[in-house]
Amino acid sequence: MTYNLRPEIKIKQDSQTWTSYDQIAEELNQQFVAGKKKITLECYPGVDLSELEQQLFSKLTDVRLVKADDYAYDAETVTKKIAANLTEDRVFGILSHATLDEFYPEYEVKQIQQELAKEQKNIVVYGTGATILLPNPDILCYADLTRWEIQKRHRAGMPNWKAANEHEDNLKKVKRGFFFEWRVADRLKQKLTDQMDYLIDTNVPNQVKMVDGESYRTALDQIVAQPFRLVPYFDASVWGGQWMKEEFNLDSEKENYGWAFDGVPEENSLCLNFSGTKIEIPAINVVHQRPISLLGKKVHARFGNDFPIRFDYLDTVGGGNLSLQVHPRVDYIQEKFGMPYTQNESYYILQASEKSTIYLGVKEGTEKAELFDELHRAEKGDYRFPDEKYINCFPVKKHDHYSIPAGTIHCGGPDTVVLEISQTPYIFTFKLWDWERLGLDGIPRPVHLVHGEANVNTDYDTAWVQDNLINPFETLYEDNEGRVEKTGLHELEFIETHRHWFKKEAKVKVHQSVNMLNLVEGEEITVESLDNSFAPFEIHYGETFIVPEAVKEYKLVNQGDPAKEVAVIQAFVRNLA
Repeated sequence: MTYNLRPEIKIKQDSQTWTSYDQIAEELNQQFVAGKKKITLECYPGVDLSELEQQLFSKLTDVRLVKADDYAYDAETVTKKIAANLTEDRVFGILSHATLDEFYPEYEVKQIQQELAKEQKNIVVYGTGATILLPNPDILCYADLTRWEIQKRHRAGMPNWKAANEHEDNLKKVKRGFFFEWRVADRLKQKLTDQMDYLIDTNVPNQVKMVDGESYRTALDQIVAQPFRLVPYFDASVWGGQWMKEEFNLDSEKENYGWAFDGVPEENSLCLNFSGTKIEIPAINVVHQRPISLLGKKVHARFGNDFPIRFDYLDTVGGGNLSLQVHPRVDYIQEKFGMPYTQNESYYILQASEKSTIYLGVKEGTEKAELFDELHRAEKGDYRFPDEKYINCFPVKKHDHYSIPAGTIHCGGPDTVVLEISQTPYIFTFKLWDWERLGLDGIPRPVHLVHGEANVNTDYDTAWVQDNLINPFETLYEDNEGRVEKTGLHELEFIETHRHWFKKEAKVKVHQSVNMLNLVEGEEITVESLDNSFAPFEIHYGETFIVPEAVKEYKLVNQGDPAKEVAVIQAFVRNLA
């Protein structure tokens, strides 16, 4: 298989890039010589400031360095200020609506600004919040970092911003990032994009790269005018399988891969190739900075600068069951966590065997009180929850598609590869039962029975599930060239999915929405423009890709065996007009 583990976007326009600390230092020193004495280097939380100090600032001439983080409130004060957002829960918090300046005492900011106004030396203010201390510099640099790299650094011991939590449970570090840090940092980054003179990629330790701001903004314009792929990443799980390891040519030394994040702009990155210099940026930057071209006017009007569709893989081939779980109702997630909408989802079965199953909905006559009495008993240990008494278990086969609206108890079974197609708020999974397992960290995985009991809908029982959630296929169009099927999702979910079968080619409309797609059958296709506005874009089996709404209409062309049908699953936001 030719699954591309490192897709990149070739930027057409010539650009200025710098590929080492020495080159970046030379460029900044030249700015000083040119009379631009004040430089702000704003940093996303998690950027290694000690590396910048050692590798970059030591090479600058006649400079006063000001570390912005030192002027923010201390770790204890910041943690107290966001206590309501963090909550006592190990996994879930409440979304912060704060801005970064709220964590800088006004008197400290005024004092340092008065000092800097009198400073005769060259000035570099750096760190998270640098633009709060020096908001109108001669030169604005932004040091960026992807979410996956941040999470890996947390696992290796890095604390959160303004938090003395090096040894804290990693789930709590991710929670602090998700509910607080990333929100305030993204709000600031959105404001600074049009002002940036330079963007710095700090994802690989000691291998920094930089591109000029104008080239970066031009690249954003190009991205939302063509199909593109995100850079996928893969992670182990207690239930993880072996299929992706083999089929996607992953590290054979790893015990398993349960997750593949191949279509999650909030988590994934983009690799931009500027004439040979590859700059990696968080994919969420494109969503925040070019939302209307990417999402479309109607989707943007409903979701703002938020990407509402998510694709990922769940692999249990040679592994075990997922956790038994449920997702929250919309009113619940809004009230308890400050999220605007919930994680309705679906399971598209990419691979299956005779052992493959899905747990979906409760059995007829199940009483919620009795169900949760059993789950609470199992939570205490030394008792196996009798899932066969309460939960439906259905066999699945390749190309089945199961809708899972919020409130439905569900769980993926063994020996299955699931393409999970869902609405984006991905962190809100209420585990109910985890088959007596420990997490990869040796600690029992958290269950959330209080949240679960408030959200499980026992009306979603056997008959209802069979009538509403299992393979609700409908042929929308068919001719000698191919067919288009509606495969879901349930009417309570805002995502629509169409499956395109064809041997030669298929024309596809975006339906006034950004499209997320995956080649679920076949070897290779190209995504082609109807007006030659972008070059043919190559897609291999299992690869997820995005087509911006601005493209309007495009063509899928089979590049494999012309005698065999290929299939592409297409997801978009339903137009309710």
